Amino acid sequence: MAAARHDVARPALEGSVGVRDGRRLSFAEYGAPRGRALVWLHGTPGARRQIPLEARAYAEERGLRIIGIDRPGIGSSTPHLYDRLHDWAADLDLLLDALAVEDVRVVGLSGGGPYALAAGHALPDRVTKVGVLGGVAPTCGADAAPGGIIQLAVALAPVLAATRVPLGVALTGAIRLARPVAGLGLDLYAAVQPVGDRSLLSRPEFKAMFLDDLLNGSRFQTLAPLNDLVLFTRDWGFSPRDVQVPVVWWHGDADHIVPFAHGRHVVDLLPHAELRVIDGESHLGGLGIAREVMDTLFDPVSASR
Repeated sequence: MAAARHDVARPALEGSVGVRDGRRLSFAEYGAPRGRALVWLHGTPGARRQIPLEARAYAEERGLRIIGIDRPGIGSSTPHLYDRLHDWAADLDLLLDALAVEDVRVVGLSGGGPYALAAGHALPDRVTKVGVLGGVAPTCGADAAPGGIIQLAVALAPVLAATRVPLGVALTGAIRLARPVAGLGLDLYAAVQPVGDRSLLSRPEFKAMFLDDLLNGSRFQTLAPLNDLVLFTRDWGFSPRDVQVPVVWWHGDADHIVPFAHGRHVVDLLPHAELRVIDGESHLGGLGIAREVMDTLFDPVSASR
């Protein structure tokens, strides 16, 4: 495990900035400090360093700036449960002000997908393009997509809302105890995944990235994944139908966590979106095509229809 962690360079800059109500959001930056910016939003679970090493190298080569952000309750971000997922965009706006970012692309993996769409909806004058990698779909209202593992969170929503804080404390303690065998634990998890995710997690650079992110992000708290699940079971506070910025949505056609049909469903709702199928890949497939994702998001003519 230690060797894997040592293979991952520290971010060029890490810190936290003040947002609303005296809270703080923590972030990590890679690439050029004054380059065109991309906010990369982690999955559920995840933290600010959940950014493929290939994406970091691409940013260095092209003079781009990648910013990873801890959602409230992970890393050094103040614990907080938004009333609606859409509310997070006001905090993002303040963070971008603090980091002197005028316009930005936003990409979200899995549970980060709804947050990326919320940013596009709330900040259309600032967010120029959105990318989603196997993103979670709405679970209630007219925009809801049926089925999928997320329905387990819907069924348990009252319990999650009532017990998320003690569950987060217990999860943090469990991860601390497991630190010495975290690499083995990731190997065991990979062994029971579909071939796409198993192959990706067996690659040393991805294993190193996931371990570095998990162990760094969960040192103090692990509440954010539980907050995510609660928010995913509520109305998001906006409809994908009202997201006016261009969106490119990548989804593995063998995704076992978020069904491919969910991706197609949300893309059909979005007014300016393109669905790109990752053939044969499962849930983490979007992480394995980081160069394509960044090429697309920084291409001024893609993602319009």
